[in-house]
Amino acid sequence: MAISVEPRSIAQLTTELGLQPHDVEPIGWFKGKLALGLEQRLADRPRAKYIGVTAISPTPLGEGKTVTAIGLSMGLCRLGRRAIVTLRQPSQGPVFGVKGGGAGDGRSHLFPADEINLHFTGDIHAVTSANNLLAAMIDNHLSRQLKPVLNPATVTWRRVIDLNDKGLSKIVSGLGSQPNAPLRETGFDLTAASEVMAILALSTSLADMQERLGRIVVGRGIDGSLIRARDIGCVGAMTALLRDAIRPNLVQTCEQTPALVHAGPFANIAHGNSSVLADLAAIRLSDFVVTESGFGSDCGAEKLFDIKCRVSGITPDVEVLVCTVRALKYQSQRFDVRPGKPLPENLFAEDLDALQAGRSNLEGHLEILRKFGIPVVVAINRFPTDTDRELETVRQIALEAGASHVAFSEAFARGGEGAEELARCVISACDIPSSFRFLYPLEMPLLEKLDVIAREIYGAEGLEVESVARKQLESYEAFGFGCLPVCIAKTQYSFSHDPKRLGRPRGYRFPIREVRLSAGAGFVYALAGDISTLPGLPASPASLRIRVNANGEISGIK
Repeated sequence: MAISVEPRSIAQLTTELGLQPHDVEPIGWFKGKLALGLEQRLADRPRAKYIGVTAISPTPLGEGKTVTAIGLSMGLCRLGRRAIVTLRQPSQGPVFGVKGGGAGDGRSHLFPADEINLHFTGDIHAVTSANNLLAAMIDNHLSRQLKPVLNPATVTWRRVIDLNDKGLSKIVSGLGSQPNAPLRETGFDLTAASEVMAILALSTSLADMQERLGRIVVGRGIDGSLIRARDIGCVGAMTALLRDAIRPNLVQTCEQTPALVHAGPFANIAHGNSSVLADLAAIRLSDFVVTESGFGSDCGAEKLFDIKCRVSGITPDVEVLVCTVRALKYQSQRFDVRPGKPLPENLFAEDLDALQAGRSNLEGHLEILRKFGIPVVVAINRFPTDTDRELETVRQIALEAGASHVAFSEAFARGGEGAEELARCVISACDIPSSFRFLYPLEMPLLEKLDVIAREIYGAEGLEVESVARKQLESYEAFGFGCLPVCIAKTQYSFSHDPKRLGRPRGYRFPIREVRLSAGAGFVYALAGDISTLPGLPASPASLRIRVNANGEISGIK
């Protein structure tokens, strides 16, 4: 990744944002952490326009959504607007797995990209440590039979790891001749899918985070009562581990414009958006905030609207829907595309019939976004293999399906200059009145909320709820959690639960196999189909491409 200009120091970036030196703590030359409570001290500044970025259902290699989000923020700056992009921190799972890094690419990326993609400021490691400390304390609580007495058969808290290590998804712990913990079946999740990560992303202050950590439900007592993290007694220690992690990270794009990178919940197995605190600070530091939600509108965007926006109080003025020629062709089901393998050569040949066959996917995503009452700009991320006839076909499909504007983006090849057309369309779309609305009221029962999402977002004709999941839902309602929003974990490759159902599936029932409670994060978490909370590695993982030269420079992460 060649940077187009010399990066600015974190001190320069701080000054240009109108902040004082004590507002940003430097971590090295090019990274910094915002001071605690900065968003509150900025509350009297004008509020920026809030721009969401999502995408149609992707191919396994992604469609350049992060590149587009970064490029859009740079394009807005080129047009004389102050803009900040807010992004999730990449997990090492995809960095070393199928997709690779999550800091952009080409001439539209963040700096320092290699650090952002790896250890960065240690936030993900802090989440892992806090989560696993609670797990260790639970086992200690059980083995010493401390009060309140916890029924070991009801413990739901699992350990986490920030790597795709499928062998740890289901384990037996407590083995040994003199075990320090009870012998029981448990497992690992990906750190990015953990409730602690969701809490970090949704907290509005340090005090709010500590209170949310205390609300975590880890199991039940022998009398059937709920046992929470605060009953185990380690909330203070967990908060200490996360004290600095809750502060958003300030970095820059390759064109020296500001970026906030904070928290990293997955969108297919978690709520898929960067932190509330980063957005609360960004809307007071700029004219436009560009925030990316993971995967498609059926995943990250729906969760942005129905989960994150309820907490932050910020609602989008415009949503950008990223689309590519190759993704629409893929949705035609005429090509053999497999995760972990290069895209087939015939996907890059001009094929207008395949575009028409796959158009229902783009139409479906526009249909979803219109339900939330906001203007939608379709960004066609242009690849060198796209033909003029293909690009014009996609443009016409988008306009016919209700997009307020359509723009071609060349941010990968040309940086902010290549996103100026998109930036102009976004500015224009901001003049369209937004009538944002949530998909469901919080008072609606949990099962009905799941059914609304299945019908209205996924195109199903209803739910198919396994008996275990149904009992879990009934139990959560009985304990008073029925007013929480719902977060559904499912494949990102299809509107449905089945990655092989491409296009815009209809006439099927959406299966819910398990429902988990994330009382601290503030949502109920349903697992659909075969989705896994700890993915495995592909046949040819991205980690095989990574090299470090004699000067310590890293290559192969992209």
